[in-house]
Amino acid sequence: MSIDIGILFNTDRMAGPDFVDYARRIEAAGIESVWLAELFGREPFAASGALLAATSTLRVGTAIANIYARDATAAAAASATLAELSGSRFELGLGVSNRGLNRARGHQWTAPAPRLEAYLQDVRAAKITIPTSTYPIHVAAHGPRMLQVAAANADGVFTYVMNTEHTARTRAGIADGKLTPMVMCLLCPEPERARELCRKAIGFYVGLDYYHRAWRTLGFVDTDFADGGSDRLIDAIVAWGSIEDIKARLQAQAEAGADRVVVIPLNPVSGVQPDWNLLEQLV
Repeated sequence: MSIDIGILFNTDRMAGPDFVDYARRIEAAGIESVWLAELFGREPFAASGALLAATSTLRVGTAIANIYARDATAAAAASATLAELSGSRFELGLGVSNRGLNRARGHQWTAPAPRLEAYLQDVRAAKITIPTSTYPIHVAAHGPRMLQVAAANADGVFTYVMNTEHTARTRAGIADGKLTPMVMCLLCPEPERARELCRKAIGFYVGLDYYHRAWRTLGFVDTDFADGGSDRLIDAIVAWGSIEDIKARLQAQAEAGADRVVVIPLNPVSGVQPDWNLLEQLV
């Protein structure tokens, strides 16, 4: 592959030793980075510290740390600490999550773009009194206003379950910022079975209006969001098929302007582990 590969997987169901082994196996496979979500499981900064301590070359980042969950100074302090103690292998990924999840945590939802802009500025301005350490800041963004905020205040952008047309469009709008699409990948060459598994994986996102808005700008319509997603939508946003098919899809992301692709390795037999057969063939 002529592009850096990162991995994002829901590791919250893994036992602690398995979680550390997961990172070590990713590092041994030659993969560039591993990314940790913030859901209702492990705290992402603490978990990042454990993985950085257990590896030597792997980059570790949050994807994404929810800006509602901690104030900007706390995020800056955690990031600077992890970067300092790991030899600058930590990367900070931030996002607003969504209205429903934040309300479930007891937070009052406000307009996402101005809230994110203010938070990024506060992270940059935070006075952290430890030896100088630097870390890149990435922002999860799809819509034009969020991309404007990212271009002006962050070092890069994450996109999630979008096609190569969206990658090319995003690349045109963020100039020199680092662009990292996150792509669900499924090693399964049987179309009917692959699409069935893909629908299960994207079911949550197909129900969210703000993903509908982003997908509509790419030519999808309401019928594409019915019954778990049309074949057309599935085939556009999930890289499924043989390993050659998947590599071609990731390479297409690079040609559309991606600097790195974060693979979400769907496991065709389910379970708490990613598809290691896929991961070990990627690089």
